[in-house]
Amino acid sequence: MLDRIEFWFLLVQLIFAGAFGACVGSLVNVLVYRLPLGLSVVTPPSRCPSCQTVLTWRENIPIFGWLLLRGRCRFCKASISPEYPIVEAAVALVFVVVYFFWYCVPFPWVWPPSSSAVFLGIDWAKISPEWASQGFSASWPVFVVLMVLLGSLAAVLIVDAKTYTIPLQLVWFPSVVALLGHVGWAAWLSWSGRQLAHAPGWTWAIPTPGPIGWGAVGAAVGGIVGIGIGNILLSKGLIRRSFADYEAWEAQARAEAAETSAIQAPPAGDATATPPAAVAPTGAEATPPTDSSPADLWIEYPHARREMFKELVFLAPAIGLAFVGSWLAIRLAGPWTPGATPISPGSPAHDVPLWLDVLAGVLLGYLIGGGVVWAVRILGSLLFGREAMGLGDVHLMAAVGACLGWIDSTLAFFGAAFVGLLWWALGLIARGVSARAMPYGPFLAVSTLLVILLKHPLERLFDLIAPAWAPWNLP
Repeated sequence: MLDRIEFWFLLVQLIFAGAFGACVGSLVNVLVYRLPLGLSVVTPPSRCPSCQTVLTWRENIPIFGWLLLRGRCRFCKASISPEYPIVEAAVALVFVVVYFFWYCVPFPWVWPPSSSAVFLGIDWAKISPEWASQGFSASWPVFVVLMVLLGSLAAVLIVDAKTYTIPLQLVWFPSVVALLGHVGWAAWLSWSGRQLAHAPGWTWAIPTPGPIGWGAVGAAVGGIVGIGIGNILLSKGLIRRSFADYEAWEAQARAEAAETSAIQAPPAGDATATPPAAVAPTGAEATPPTDSSPADLWIEYPHARREMFKELVFLAPAIGLAFVGSWLAIRLAGPWTPGATPISPGSPAHDVPLWLDVLAGVLLGYLIGGGVVWAVRILGSLLFGREAMGLGDVHLMAAVGACLGWIDSTLAFFGAAFVGLLWWALGLIARGVSARAMPYGPFLAVSTLLVILLKHPLERLFDLIAPAWAPWNLP
């Protein structure tokens, strides 16, 4: 009897998780439609894009609203894209899967109870992270941070695939939620005398410097202060923004391409006229055709190397203050290595309080997650003379680092290359041609989800690659 009650109780939880995910998916649809157009996501209320009639609550029910309407507006009978229920169902499914493996495995309705849930040769109980082992009530803020990130990743995937851009609102919001959720929950647990379960050797759900990591704490705070100083210098016009002249270059390039096409167009009935392709300019300064996609035109911008030096100037305060902050933290906090002699005579050694430790973990995740991508962007652009990656990808992985920590964000970044390679191969097989440029945000989003769900298999893979450090147990 008890096992049946527990089964139905968990089923209700999954239904709630799915319903919440569907609502988040509905919000994702709003963000995907409005943000690229520069519209407010709050007002006006949702309406039919064809007849502009404000939708009632019945039409706004996620998934079922579209099904009840049979894919057509109730007022003007215009067709409604099936993308809306597909996105809502996909996000709902992700929420259900994550909640199931995080909080419903091992299966409590199985008798006798077991700490494992082996199925198809896989112990599914080990898929969930250690911080979820105490149940939803003891870890819900961390879970909310994860769900906010997944919702943002869904929106980024769709917007970047359509427009080759990543609206910064989609990546700033999860970064702020991570800061409030992780640090706020750590402060509350410290005040109440409790702690969050974590992987052995760590102190939180994400990688943090630990109680003796004053150098890393100082580097994290100094790096963030340096980013703030860089933005202030930009706003005051004391340093130049990179790619500030791109729009002017694009307008000139399109005008020149249109003029060249008009001049080279053969007169009507003249079969001997020279084809435009035979005299079209080539090389770095070649003007792109007027019908180029945004990505194809963007990669033709010839001054990418010059712009990377502007970005290095922007990053200089962050890099410098990270070193200064690390030195100051070690000096003021005393020795951070047990048994070491204090740097300042008479200064005691203090453990890093939990809230500050977690704050440093969030900041380090933000800095390293974005910094790895930014380093590849700068080095790749300097090497090839074309913008290697967009700044939106930098902001995206910085947000992933803030929510999941610097280890997961780094794994997701390098894993995205394999996801992109697989997508390129499938596209080549299906269409026989490959695109000149592909948005990288969707690959980063998919890779991040895979890292979240497949952390345990990744740890076992690291055991095989580096057995001297086994067993691996990442936070």
